[in-house]
Amino acid sequence: MIRVKVHRRGSDILIAACDEGLLGRLLKDDKLRLDVSDEFYGGDQGGVEMLVSRLATANMANLVGEVVCRIAAEHDFIDPDCVITIEGVPHAQMVRY
Repeated sequence: MIRVKVHRRGSDILIAACDEGLLGRLLKDDKLRLDVSDEFYGGDQGGVEMLVSRLATANMANLVGEVVCRIAAEHDFIDPDCVITIEGVPHAQMVRY
């Protein structure tokens, strides 16, 4: 399962999505730290269709997890070469204007 939360500010739509099992984890690497908090990522539960439809409406996204990043790459929302890992977990961001 995937968790997806929509954040709106003015005309900007940010999608925060993560693999459900990552919710509540603090990921740390040498120089990076990512808090996969329920407050930011803990939105609706769903699958591929929900994630793809919400990414299609967004101009920004913050994505964490193997499943979420794979789906976003398969649907051309992100470039798989631009995915980084933090504590072994894939992380990507998307920005569209």
